[in-house]
Amino acid sequence: MAENDYILQVKDLKQYFYPDRKHVVKAVDGVSFRVRRGSTFGLVGESGSGKSTIGKALIRLNDPTSGSILFDGEEIAGKLTRDLRRHITGKMQMIFQDPMASLNPKKKIIDIVAEGLDANHLYKSREERTELVCSMLECVGLSREFANRYPHMFSGGQRQRVGIARAIIMNPEVIIADECISALDVSIQAQVVNLLKDLQAERKLTYIFIAHDLSMVKYISDYIGVLHLGHMVEMGTKDDIFDHPIHPYTRSLLSAIPEPNPITERSKKVQGYDYYTSGIDYSKGTQHTFSPTHTVLCTDEEFARWA
Repeated sequence: MAENDYILQVKDLKQYFYPDRKHVVKAVDGVSFRVRRGSTFGLVGESGSGKSTIGKALIRLNDPTSGSILFDGEEIAGKLTRDLRRHITGKMQMIFQDPMASLNPKKKIIDIVAEGLDANHLYKSREERTELVCSMLECVGLSREFANRYPHMFSGGQRQRVGIARAIIMNPEVIIADECISALDVSIQAQVVNLLKDLQAERKLTYIFIAHDLSMVKYISDYIGVLHLGHMVEMGTKDDIFDHPIHPYTRSLLSAIPEPNPITERSKKVQGYDYYTSGIDYSKGTQHTFSPTHTVLCTDEEFARWA
C-alpha cells in the first residue's frame, strides 16, 4: 500500500508530563500507528492508558514531548507556523467526551457551531453564516429552530449532535472522537454512532474513535489499537483483535465484555491481567508481526512463546 494512502502516520510518539522536578508521568511512551484514508481507527484501553492524550497530541492541544506525526504527508509534531496551525484546525477536528462541558453555556447554538467559520472567516455575509449553520444542524438530525437556543435546553444526545455539527461544518478530513458516546444513554449511543457512520460515508471522513465500549468499537472500527500504560500493546483489524487476540491484556479486556445472555454471563470466566506480576516488560518489547495487519508489542522470547 502506498504511503499516500495513509492520512495520518504516527511514529514513536511520546507525551510526558512533569508534575514537579522529581517526577515524570509517561502518559504516552513510544506509540506508533498509521491510519488509512476513509477508515476508522479505534483506540481502546482502560482509564489512564493514554487514549485521550494521544488524541490531544494529534490535534496539537498538547505539544508532544517527542516523536513524529505526519498529517497528509506534512510533519505537525514540531513547532507550528500560523499557516500550519490553520491547516490542522481546518482539516482535523475533535468531538469531546462531555457534551455539556464542551459547549459554552452562554452562547447560542448558532454561535457555537459557527466558531470555526468565525475564526477562519469562511463566509461572506451573516445570511450565509446562518444558512451554513442551519444546514449543518439538519445534517446531524436537529431542527433549524434550535439555532437560537442555548445548550441547557437540550438533552445529552442533542448536545453531542451540536458538537458533531461544530466539527463537521469545517469540512475536515479527520475527526478525533474522544469517548464521544460514553456520557450518553445506551439507546442514544447507537443513534450517535450510526450518525457518525452515515457522515463518514457521505463525506469520506477518517475517524480516530476513542472509547471504552469494545462492542461499539468493533461495530464502527476497521482497525483497532489496544493501549496499556502508554504503550500500544496490540494492533490489527477488528477481526484480528476480536477473533485472534494474542497479548494477555487484550485477552483480559475481551473476556470482560458483558454477555447479553444472563446464563452465559454468570458462567463465563474473566481472564485477569496484572502488568506488574505478569513478567512482561513493555520497555524491552518491539512490534512483532503476526500477520500483515496484526502486530503485538513483545520481546523475542514472548513472540516465540505466543506464536
